[in-house]
Amino acid sequence: MVNTAGAHAARTGAAHDVVAVSIAQALAQELAVGRVELPGFPEIATQVQRVLADEDVTPLRVVRAVGAEPVLAGRIVQCANSVIFNPCGKPVLELRTAIARVGLEFVRTLTISFAVKQLKSASALQAIEPQLQALWLRSVTVSTLCFVIARRLARVNADTALLAGLLHAVGALYVQTRAADYPELLADAQAYHAIEREWEASIAQALLASWRVSEAIVDAVGALHRAEREPAGPAGLREVLRAAVLLERNLGTPQDLGIVLAASPACTRLGLTAGIYQAIAQESEAEIAALRGVLGC
Repeated sequence: MVNTAGAHAARTGAAHDVVAVSIAQALAQELAVGRVELPGFPEIATQVQRVLADEDVTPLRVVRAVGAEPVLAGRIVQCANSVIFNPCGKPVLELRTAIARVGLEFVRTLTISFAVKQLKSASALQAIEPQLQALWLRSVTVSTLCFVIARRLARVNADTALLAGLLHAVGALYVQTRAADYPELLADAQAYHAIEREWEASIAQALLASWRVSEAIVDAVGALHRAEREPAGPAGLREVLRAAVLLERNLGTPQDLGIVLAASPACTRLGLTAGIYQAIAQESEAEIAALRGVLGC
């Protein structure tokens, strides 16, 4: 009698090993040439990230980099005219003025949003489009939560917090795109998540470094994969991001939210309780909706 359960376990284990090796080889090769890239991630987005990483970059250079992609340029102008940046209703039409209005950090965020939208529509990734969409929606939720928490409970630049939230799962995004060629593995949630847990942190660090994202964001994203500590001093980006991730994971069980937040050192340092979150969410409802719209949700 054939042991079908054992055979299935063997096949799953083999698939796990193949994907792990494949991811390791791909990452090692990209690291060797100094570039870690998401499959399907548009080159223009990488170029814009590198231009924005230059502390001495001129406004003209930013305009030229962004203007090379009309869709991205249009999104930035649209954002500059949204209620977030244009509460007085004074429209702007020129890209340079729009960039000055939203700021370079928000241009970074919109560039990532544009790139992920392009990535999700890549023909080679159509088989995992639902998974990519779910991950993106989760990232946007964390991002908007970071934004409102930073504005109200921490001395952290809200635009930086927004970008950190959007990028917090970039390692998982990379693993998804690499695993797209192994549908048997994707069908086995336990095996897939084992790979994701093993590789997510190191891949995220390599990707963010290649995009020259600020050290503060790299540090905050990396801290998510380490045990939570209680450092001295005021709460910073680490705590904002950790609190936003915790909130996103527990919004579906509001009856337990107070207990979960009270058990988190990050939330304690921020002064974030279930009641305070409810108040922030209510007063920020329009702001969060506008941000989600700008980010493509």
